[in-house]
Amino acid sequence: MVGSLNEKWLTIVGIGEDGLEGVCPVGRSLIDQAEVLVGGKRHLAMLPSHDSREQILWSSPIENSVSEILKRRGQAVCILASGDPLFYGIGVTLTRYLSFTEMTIIPAPSTLSLACSRLGWSLTEVESLSLCGRDPALLHRFLYPNAHLLVLSADHNTPLIVAKLLCEKGFGASKMTVLEHLGGKSERLIEGVANTWQITDLADLNAIAITCLPDADSTPIFSPRLPGLPDWAYHHDGQLTKKEIRAVTLSNLAPLPGQILWDVGAGCGSIAIEWMRSDPRCLSFAIEKHPQRLKYIADNAIALGTPNLKIIEGEAPSALINLPQPDTIFIGGGVTADKLLETCWDALKNGGKLVANAVTLEGEQKLFEGQKQWGGDLTRIGIQRAEAIGKFLGWKALSPITQWVGIKR
Repeated sequence: MVGSLNEKWLTIVGIGEDGLEGVCPVGRSLIDQAEVLVGGKRHLAMLPSHDSREQILWSSPIENSVSEILKRRGQAVCILASGDPLFYGIGVTLTRYLSFTEMTIIPAPSTLSLACSRLGWSLTEVESLSLCGRDPALLHRFLYPNAHLLVLSADHNTPLIVAKLLCEKGFGASKMTVLEHLGGKSERLIEGVANTWQITDLADLNAIAITCLPDADSTPIFSPRLPGLPDWAYHHDGQLTKKEIRAVTLSNLAPLPGQILWDVGAGCGSIAIEWMRSDPRCLSFAIEKHPQRLKYIADNAIALGTPNLKIIEGEAPSALINLPQPDTIFIGGGVTADKLLETCWDALKNGGKLVANAVTLEGEQKLFEGQKQWGGDLTRIGIQRAEAIGKFLGWKALSPITQWVGIKR
């Protein structure tokens, strides 16, 4: 982040569908005082035709436009934005480049607020996500019976894509309402059901409100966000941390919003995926060398709503070079590799955590050496499942797991 100036020079003014007329007096004053105006075609077209001030049109990638804004640092720059700039908006992006002390933000009502006011939904009970420039598979993570979802669309095709995803997951009975041009003269609400949705004559500027309802004749496919998804939720070749072990492991990994995990020897990616499912702000890097398992990781990430999982092809520790510093590291495979444990420990920041699982005596020896050098806790985890023995049931033990949890001090 660039250091801040002594005074604010950047203004972001939210504009609703009612245009400049709906902007509050303070916002209008800041627009009038600006030397440089920034926005999309729709926003800049709202300005008087005789306005001769410098204008910057958003370009792709957006980083190019941000660079142009930063070049004018110290001038009076005003960005015209849609709704609330901090609700999946440009305000969020710019806070990654500038100190908030350099900017003033004047919001208009967000799409979420406007949609809830039209539908009678409680703001505190709505799941919201944006599919603008994002993989529609993100929706998978939010599906559960009776959920109220608000989805910001990429364009007029998004509602049909969403309807198909709902049907694929057993939520074809879900009610859908597309809300166009909220707060403007062209506002329109179009209602329907996912399994019969065929409407494509829609405005690009729309949001989708969904009440998730499972189909009566099928079992919906949804996955709770708590750790320990059923083993059948994953495609794998046997290299899978079983659900009971996974639940214990995730409990010890203890993800917090915004934290970064390295999943070393990721197998089918179950730990990395469930880390990200714990909160939309969590990020994982799944490091795996086996080509087929890399494909499993990608397939599982899409199916379970974490398409932003970072998949790293290669063998640790060499594959760990140049990755962002992790808050937490999990080693699920290959703990006996030369210098792997040491490399991972060195990569952690102070206060970072390393959790490693081993099933072999050689792996246990590595963990014992790590615990002896750096401290932490060693635990042996044994799980038995009831399985058929002829016409009876008997206990079948899973391979016992030795787990080391160390915190870098």
